[in-house]
Amino acid sequence: MDISLVLPPEPDDRWALARQAGVDHAVFHSLEIGDGTRPSRFDELLALTSRYRDYGLEPAAFEGSVPLTDTTRLALDGRDEEIEEFCRLLRNLGELGVDVVCYDWMAGIRWARTSTTTPARGGSLTSSYDDDLMRRGSTPAAAETTTADDLWKNLEYFLERVVPVAEEAGVKLGLHPDDPPREEVRGMPRIVGSVEAYDRVLEIVDSPSNGLTFCQGNFAAMGVDIPETIRHFGDRINFVHFRDVEGDGDSFVETWHDDGPTDMQAAIDAYRDVGFDGPIRPDHVPTMEGEDNSIPGYHITGKLFAAGYMKGLLE
Repeated sequence: MDISLVLPPEPDDRWALARQAGVDHAVFHSLEIGDGTRPSRFDELLALTSRYRDYGLEPAAFEGSVPLTDTTRLALDGRDEEIEEFCRLLRNLGELGVDVVCYDWMAGIRWARTSTTTPARGGSLTSSYDDDLMRRGSTPAAAETTTADDLWKNLEYFLERVVPVAEEAGVKLGLHPDDPPREEVRGMPRIVGSVEAYDRVLEIVDSPSNGLTFCQGNFAAMGVDIPETIRHFGDRINFVHFRDVEGDGDSFVETWHDDGPTDMQAAIDAYRDVGFDGPIRPDHVPTMEGEDNSIPGYHITGKLFAAGYMKGLLE
């Protein structure tokens, strides 16, 4: 397993700290750390991957910052052009030796939390979700015309076009669960929130390139047995987000990696049992002393703690 960290596209102290902590794989995710750009052209990807590699960091995955928006998820005008750009990204990443692309199918409302300042251990800050509070906000306009069947139909259209390209490029796709894993958020339907949903996704195009990002916190909120579910999906797990939550899809709090309800050693053992050897990264870490909480879940100190914890489990 390649312990990886989300790191910015330009070198700074976080790059140095990652290398000093013994992490040598990077995940590009400019929607969480960066300016929100979604590069897909070969030249810009070459510059990015070269910067990482010249510093001793192997670019392990592209996540979030991919040319995929609600234009495709909701089958709006321009969908085919956006899918072609996504395919261009896959071809170029394949040429550059980047093996994993993580994407999601959350339309209308993406990553949802009702607090990013929930108190945690020692005065650290974490994020939490309460659906009763969430429901008090406005409903996305797309919810009035979008059904779960629409989202399934659009996902099938997307996968049938991109998975063959991913196969040819030698790139593996990892579909991220809906976060939180609910059938709807503020009236907007969601479809990727259960083991059964993933089974259906993997059957749309039966290929190693059509896999999942096993985000442990989301699966924990689904109420499943984590090690058992890892073994269920086996070699279709292409990327891992290592995290934990206390609660369920209606109400949960992100926990410290060593302080949640999931047996994290049993999870690592399960990944080993199924032969997982891809990128695994800590996700949604607490904000610690001296950090301004401007990027909740992604500040460096908590990620370094989690990386050390993960190294201990692997040892």
